Amino acid sequence: MIAKVSVRSGDAVLAFDRDLTVRSWNHQAELLTGLSADAVVGRPCWEAMAALDEDGALVCHSGCSCARLAREGWPVPRKTLMVKSKSGIRRPLSVSTVCLKQDENELFLHVLEPSTPISLLQQPARVGLTPRQLEVLSLVADGYSARQIARRLGLAEPTVRNHIRAILVELRVHSQLAAVARARKLGLVA
Repeated sequence: MIAKVSVRSGDAVLAFDRDLTVRSWNHQAELLTGLSADAVVGRPCWEAMAALDEDGALVCHSGCSCARLAREGWPVPRKTLMVKSKSGIRRPLSVSTVCLKQDENELFLHVLEPSTPISLLQQPARVGLTPRQLEVLSLVADGYSARQIARRLGLAEPTVRNHIRAILVELRVHSQLAAVARARKLGLVA
C-alpha cells in the first residue's frame, strides 16, 4: 500500500492506489471540485468522484473499468464525466488516467479539467423537429404512451410511432428516454 503522496501540478490531479484509495488530492482539485483533500484522501476514489457519464449512468464504482484497464496496463482514453462538487451540483470534467509504476509500486492519476459535455459538442446547431414532432416529444416527456398520444392528438397510432422514430433519428438517440433527456438538455421540453 502506498502512503499519502504529494502531487504538485498546475492541473487538478488526484492520485489513487491499486485498491482505488485516494492518496493525493491536490490544491487544484480542491479548487475545481470544492472538496478538500482532508475530506477525500483515504476514501475510495469512486466515492469521492461519484461520477456519472453524460447519460446519467454510474461510472465511478468499486468495479471501475477505467481503473481495471489502467491496472492491467492498458491505455485509458480521456473521458468527459459529470463529477459531483461539494455543492452537490455535477459539472463536466475531462478526465485523463495515467499509471505510474516503479518496481512493484503503482500509482494512478486522474488529471481533471473543466469540459463541455461531449453530447453538447456533437449536437447539431439547430434541431430540425417539426411542430408536430415537438408536440409528440412533449407528450412523450410527460409520460404518455404512443396509444395515448394518438388519442389525444386525433392521430393514428402508427403515425405517432413514425413521429417518435423521426424524433429519435433527429436527436441521434436510440430510445424515448434518451430522446427526452437530450431534449431537456437542449431546452426543447420542460
